[in-house]
Amino acid sequence: MAPGVIEHRLFKRFIIGEPDGSASQRIMALRDALVSAGFDAPIRDTIRWNIWLKLWGNVCFNPISALTLATLDRVTSEPGLRALCNSMMAEAQAITTALGLAIPEQMMERRLNAAGSVVGHKISMLQDLERGRSLEIDALVTAVQEVGRLVKVATPTIDAVLALVQERGRQAGLYGNDGPALNQSFPAPNRTGLAQQQSPAH
Repeated sequence: MAPGVIEHRLFKRFIIGEPDGSASQRIMALRDALVSAGFDAPIRDTIRWNIWLKLWGNVCFNPISALTLATLDRVTSEPGLRALCNSMMAEAQAITTALGLAIPEQMMERRLNAAGSVVGHKISMLQDLERGRSLEIDALVTAVQEVGRLVKVATPTIDAVLALVQERGRQAGLYGNDGPALNQSFPAPNRTGLAQQQSPAH
């Protein structure tokens, strides 16, 4: 494909929404542009719910795949790896609950089963590892750990997997370690500070 041109092959649903839940002019314009291109683009007034549900999968699927080189169906079907996913998802669910987002626990199994139906798929972090591209560890995993600390939710499984995949990335030369590490301990802010931290859609 040419620069600025994307060939989209699978899945045509793009859920969108404003952080404040409003039906703004820009979100309507984005919806119209996506629909005119042949996509289904429902607007949600609770987009953070959808973001966190997707993140439940990303926080475990990506690092586990990068560490094991397993495709998505293997990550979600091999009993030990699925149990690891469940543990990491449960920690992410505890964070979303602390943030005031109520995502039913049964969505965990639905997320795992849906991911497992995509046979042979290499998730993005594994593709990046194989192609020598920078790994999105901080956006997909470290961010969840940091929000957990902000809301005082322990994430021991996420912490362990994060440490492993960070070192895997460093050994491959695909994850920088210049400057202070993002996963170092730091004191939780007061409630005012927490409210300020919740504005980005992480």
